[in-house]
Parts: sequence; structure tokens; C-alpha cells
Amino acid sequence: MLKWLLVTAIALFLFSGLLPWLRRIGIGRLPGDFTLRLFGRQFPIPLASTVLLSLLAALVAKLI
Repeated sequence: MLKWLLVTAIALFLFSGLLPWLRRIGIGRLPGDFTLRLFGRQFPIPLASTVLLSLLAALVAKLI
């Protein structure tokens, strides 16, 4: 269980660091990605981007 927690923490750290670059290529702005604004802060909810990235990861995993 500790391995999964560590992998999740690293993935979230990398995703948050790469988010400005990913937005430039269109990930995070797909139809189905929502931005919730509360009290002057923005909370992105990338539903469509998550599905797209998981399908891409599954395809890469099958090819390897």
C-alpha cells in the first residue's frame, strides 16, 4: 500500500508541475474538462483529459 501512495504522490507532483505545458498542447481544455471557481480560487476538474491520458497509458502498456 505504501508503494501505491508513493506512486500517486509522485504522479500528482509531476502532473501539477507539467500542467502549464499540458494546457499549451490542449490537455486540460478539452470539452468535458471543468474549472470550478470558489472564493477567488480555481479548481480544475479534468474529466476528459483523465480519460484520454488513461487510454493513452493503456495503449502504451499493451504495446510494451
